[in-house]
Amino acid sequence: MSNRHFTLTGVEVVAPSTLHLDYADGARLTVDLADTIERHPILAPLTDPAVFASAAVGEWGGSVVWSDDDALELAADNLRARAVEQAGGYSHELIWNWMARHKLSLDGAAEALGLSRRMLAYYRSGAKPVPRTVALALLGWEVEQHRAA
Repeated sequence: MSNRHFTLTGVEVVAPSTLHLDYADGARLTVDLADTIERHPILAPLTDPAVFASAAVGEWGGSVVWSDDDALELAADNLRARAVEQAGGYSHELIWNWMARHKLSLDGAAEALGLSRRMLAYYRSGAKPVPRTVALALLGWEVEQHRAA
């Protein structure tokens, strides 16, 4: 992973399902994984406090791993997205999911939102935080499309 904003430099277990994550861009974020662990049976071993306490930065800073078990690994970009959302922000995944749901290219999505292609690419890549106004524009565009249908 070459994006500093998705490269982990440290991980600290702060509760039975909660991590502090340090990223190469200087961000320190907190993520609670209780819901994620509950939704994905493959992650059930993480309900054991001793296993969860084994959290470590994965190879090249691209993930968090537990107990050297390949099945117990979560990607750094997904963890950052969850942390941003849990803190009340909007993650880059919001853009990806909206574009996929509506089968929009980067050019089409930028035009639909009245943004430059470059700025939307920054938001979609996670290089820049997604502003609330853009998140609301996504919702507004969906309402307009629903009304037009």
